[in-house]
Amino acid sequence: MAIRTIVKLGDESLRKECRREEKFGLRLALLLKDMAETMYKAEGVGLAAPQVGILRRVVVIDAGEGLFELVNPEIIERDGEQTGREGCLSLPGRQAIVTRPRKVKVRAQDRKGEFFEFEAEGLFARAVCHELDHLDGQLYIDVMDRELTPEEIEGHVPEDDCE
Repeated sequence: MAIRTIVKLGDESLRKECRREEKFGLRLALLLKDMAETMYKAEGVGLAAPQVGILRRVVVIDAGEGLFELVNPEIIERDGEQTGREGCLSLPGRQAIVTRPRKVKVRAQDRKGEFFEFEAEGLFARAVCHELDHLDGQLYIDVMDRELTPEEIEGHVPEDDCE
């Protein structure tokens, strides 16, 4: 287990499309463990492999419902809309207002390659969409409604009431 370095905006790995993970073994298990440890240490709710310089379709998320390890995830259904603030471990100190689906259904594989599906709502759905965007080289600043000022980041913004 190790804390990985989180790459920042400007690193080319954040803008590349990731390859499917084909090997389900010890290397993947170690990557997932390292990513979770890195996410928790950085106090994030999600981390995608390209954020640690690995161009694979691998994500970890914990939005308060426990740790989810997603390998080759894809959103298969979207429903509703929610607008709220987002930040990113690769863009420290910045936040924006982003509109995302309120609910998503996801199909993914676990660390052993077994397929599973789940539904996510609210913050969990937001985190899923945010992290899966990373796998396609997209950042929240590419889809944001507007960026928050430093004063808004420290205080209340009307969009916070929508959550």
